[in-house]
Formats: sequence, C-alpha cells, structure tokens
Amino acid sequence: MNDKIIGIIGGMGPEATANCYMKIIKATKAKKDQDHFRIIIDSNAKIPDRTEAILGKGKNPIKEIINTGKNLEKTGVDVAMIPCMTSHYFIEEVQKHLKFPILNAFIETNNYIKSTYPNAKKVGVLATSGTLKTQLFNKYFGDIEVLYPSENSQNNKVMEAIYGERGIKQGHLTEEPLQLLKETAEELIQQGADLIISGCTEIELVLKQNHLSKPLIIPMDVVIEKLVK
Repeated sequence: MNDKIIGIIGGMGPEATANCYMKIIKATKAKKDQDHFRIIIDSNAKIPDRTEAILGKGKNPIKEIINTGKNLEKTGVDVAMIPCMTSHYFIEEVQKHLKFPILNAFIETNNYIKSTYPNAKKVGVLATSGTLKTQLFNKYFGDIEVLYPSENSQNNKVMEAIYGERGIKQGHLTEEPLQLLKETAEELIQQGADLIISGCTEIELVLKQNHLSKPLIIPMDVVIEKLVK
C-alpha cells in the first residue's frame, strides 16, 4: 500500500514540476486510483531564479523555498523532492528548517551511477551556469571525473537552450534547443565522457536517450525510483 505522502517543492520551473508529477504516476505500480501515492505539490513559480542568485545577479531564493516547504509540512508530507538541480545548492540550509526529509538528487544519482555503471570514469554534465559554478557534481561525485562544456558551448548552447528566446523555459520544446544540447553532449562524449547527465530539469523535457551515443542519466528519474520504492 502506497500510504506515504510525497511532497514536491516545485515551480522551478512549472513544466519541469508537472513532468516530475507525471513521472511519479507512471513509475507507481497501481491497478486503481487508490493504489497511487498522495502527492502534495506547491508549484511556487515566484521563487527567485537560482542561477541568477548564485551568479550574484539576483535575489536569494532560500526564504521562498523554505516557505514552500513549510506549506507542504502543514499537510503531513513524509518525504519530498525538489525538481530543480540548481536549487540543490541551497538544500542543506532548507533542510534545517523542515521536519520531513528531502531526497538529494546529487547523492542519489551518484549512488545510482556507482551501482549501475561501476566502470564509468568520466561523466559529462549539461546544466545551468549556476549549477556549474557551485561545483556540486564535483562535491558529490568524488572519484568520478566530471566534464563540463567549454565556456562558449555553455553560454551559447546550453544556456541558450534553457533560457534563450527560443529556449525551454519559454515553452519551446522544439528541435532548436534540442540541437544545441545534442551538440554539446556529443562534444563531452568526444572528450571521453562515459555518461551524460541531464543536470537541469528543463533539459530532460527535450533531450532523450535516443538522441545520444552514450547513456543519458536523468537525476529526477533516479530520485523518483527511490521515492516509489
């Protein structure tokens, strides 16, 4: 019986949050409505941009993330997730203020790679510049070498695919952002990446396994698998 209440601290961004919710539904073994988990979502799109905050260009989002978590706390949530990789930079501080545990996507992904791809020595990461600046993948991945895009590819391809006028955050789940991400991923593979990590929840909305020549790891899928188990 799936009697745990799952919380989603969402809105970063809204479509990634909705995608995450649908994935939980699909990952749950159920024969009827009542077999599914109760899921409480606060899609707080008013949380300040995490990348801008990390780069020193915007307001700190911690207060709003905590307030969002507090809303979930009132409903009796047992465990939660945050479908935003960049916001994990603040997860330890946020966790101090909440009674329920938040699964850390970086820890879960590291554990998954070590158990599923034990021979992987290098991973290529596609993520926001905010996530790259925090060096979170280096912090949590230990002895696995982390490869990042060149500055040019990061600014003109990855960030353009996510934030650009024809980018994912503006609702363009089209060939344009996909092509930019595919090109950058293949650059990392040419550098020796054994795996590619979709290190931003917007990226997984367009970039799929069939687009790449190496395995694609989606951290939120790893977290969801852990949640439903």
